[in-house]
Amino acid sequence: MSSCPPKVPFVNLSLQHQPIESEIAETLGKIIQDGDFILGQALREFETAFAAASGVKYGVGVACGTDAIALGLQACGINRGDEIILPANTFIATIIAVLQAKAVPILVDCDPETALIDLTAAETAITSKTKAIIPVHLYGQMVSPRRVLDLANRHDLIVFEDAAQAHLAEREGYRAGSFGKAAAFSFYPSKNLGCFGDGGMLITNDAKLAEKMRTLRNYGAPSKYLHTEMGTNSRLDNLQAAVLNVKLPYLEKWNRDRTEAALHYNTLLEPLKHQGIVPIANHSGSGHIYHLYVIQITEKSAIARNQLQEKLAQQGIQTGIHYPVPCHLQPAYQNLGNPGDFPHTETLCEQILSLPMYPGLSNTQIEQVVGAIERSLNC
Repeated sequence: MSSCPPKVPFVNLSLQHQPIESEIAETLGKIIQDGDFILGQALREFETAFAAASGVKYGVGVACGTDAIALGLQACGINRGDEIILPANTFIATIIAVLQAKAVPILVDCDPETALIDLTAAETAITSKTKAIIPVHLYGQMVSPRRVLDLANRHDLIVFEDAAQAHLAEREGYRAGSFGKAAAFSFYPSKNLGCFGDGGMLITNDAKLAEKMRTLRNYGAPSKYLHTEMGTNSRLDNLQAAVLNVKLPYLEKWNRDRTEAALHYNTLLEPLKHQGIVPIANHSGSGHIYHLYVIQITEKSAIARNQLQEKLAQQGIQTGIHYPVPCHLQPAYQNLGNPGDFPHTETLCEQILSLPMYPGLSNTQIEQVVGAIERSLNC
């Protein structure tokens, strides 16, 4: 008979969905009854509501977050061969989207404490071909808007935010997606605001950019059967938009729940810092919305990250790694760099571990997670 503590899942979406299940069912039922599935009222309502919640004027729903970046860059006027600076420490979708826009991704290292893009390194990477910078708001924490805008203004760069993990995050008086020329969001189910499949959105204050984005997502057609752009089929469908409409009013509370869980983690993990367990630094205060709660298992730890992850799994604790292999060392993208080019990114990929984090995660469960870490270090 196992003496393991109760299993703590990495994500538990049912805690979000069960209380609003009837509301979602009613909304979906109406769309099914009306047969309003593509570019309909639910989408328009959600585009308006999410843009307003993010502090901007316009939202354009698309099929996924990757498309929001790729089509958004195209709408911003990025052309073949333009260089775009972005962090090496990001999910591969950021790079895929840049390549889909026919631009050239220029990777730079990350800050070892926050895991966010190193803006000093970014400035040294700027050339005459550099047209844009993509600050990736990783794990729910924004890159400093003031520093990004200062850098962009000095070098006449477009700022395009990758806010896929930062729904309603805040820093320095800005909400995620509100300080760049445009920003991309993902509504993948496990995001802070997630639909029941894939979904994404571009937001902006630029009316012409938003209109071009609407054209690009719909076969390049501003009106039916008139194709003025080299577009594609990438539309957030009404069923997904309806789910997101129901969930959006709860998002701020869900984000607060995540922050409270993170604060409890911080308190319990503080004594373990001398044993090499160091949470990724928060430089945003309450503006960090903790899509993920990530720790580093540093060289001071008695065991390596993979060993700790295995020991936690044996005790019923699910964890993740975001991300285990740097983008420039992925088999398909090794042309973007060599081993050793981005040392902070490479070290993080070997040391980071994402702990369970979701609204409804209880203090008892957090205590079980930290207790399991303590036992693993001391066994």
